[in-house]
Formats: sequence, structure tokens, C-alpha cells
Amino acid sequence: MIVVAIIGILAAIAIPKYTDYVSRTRATGTAAELASFRTAIAECVQGNSSLLAGCVTFGSNGIPSFVAISSKNITVLAITPATGALVGTSGATTVGGVPLTFTLTPALGAAATTNSTLVWSMGTSAICDPVRGLAAGRGGC
Repeated sequence: MIVVAIIGILAAIAIPKYTDYVSRTRATGTAAELASFRTAIAECVQGNSSLLAGCVTFGSNGIPSFVAISSKNITVLAITPATGALVGTSGATTVGGVPLTFTLTPALGAAATTNSTLVWSMGTSAICDPVRGLAAGRGGC
């Protein structure tokens, strides 16, 4: 009986903590995989006289291609043509299993003398969740 009780207590505590850990790991992986796109878009903007218009297509102007099935961390990814924002769905999930979404938006830095420095922000994206996603101050949150 004691062994069964101990296993029950461990299962009640350990399994939820483990799923939180897996989700946070996927959210961190999402931020890491987005870094290459952030860098490529920033380099494209600097090379195109600070214009985002030429830097919103995967596979052109130095922006890497994206294949959804190659990543467990990012399942859907698109670039918003008007703003250059990276919008998508992460492999991280809520407690109910719903994938966390993100919108990583670039803004031209006001302090830059050439106005070509991009500052990235997640804003109020669902992935900015300290329990199952990214904590404040990480990945643009």
C-alpha cells in the first residue's frame, strides 16, 4: 500500500512538472530557431536601405527557407508582408495541449544613426508564458 501511495504521489507531481518542462524546452527551441530568421531579416534590411518590403519572402534576399516538418519547435511560420513580423505556432503547448502562438515583430531602432537597427518584440504572444513558454525577458517577451 505504501509503495502504491508513493507512486501515486510521484505521478501526481512529476508528470505535470515534466510536461511543463517539455513545453518550456520547445518554447526555448522556438526562440533559438527564430534567431536565424531574425538575423537574416536584419541583414536584408541593412542591405536594402532600411526597407522591410524586400525582406518578407522565405528563400530570397538571404532569408532562409522554412519547412514545417523539419522542426518540432516551430510547426507553422509566416512573414507578415506589411510589418515583417514572424508569425507562427510553436511546438510548446498549454496544459490542455493547445499550441502556443507567437508574433515576433521588428521595429526600426530610434537610437540608430542610420535607422537600420531592428528591435524585436513578442508583445503579448501566447508563447510568453512563464510556466509553459518563455519567461519575461527571454526570446523577445
